[in-house]
Amino acid sequence: MLVISRRRGESVLIGDEIEIVITHIGRSRVRVGIRAPSSMPVVAREVKLVREQNLAAASAVQPAATALPELLARIQPRSPVEP
Repeated sequence: MLVISRRRGESVLIGDEIEIVITHIGRSRVRVGIRAPSSMPVVAREVKLVREQNLAAASAVQPAATALPELLARIQPRSPVEP
């Protein structure tokens, strides 16, 4: 891991296509801008982790969800209640 100090407005290059720019420095946060090709996804790590958790949860529910139409087909329809 590379650790360097940067001031507001300064940047770090990663290869020839990615630039990390320090846009704001606050008390407890640093705002970072990222310039990268549109073909390269740029997301916060937390967003990626939540997406992976959601996909894992959705795939775990999938067998039950696919069985639902079969279960509904087995239910005998009730005759309508006459007034």
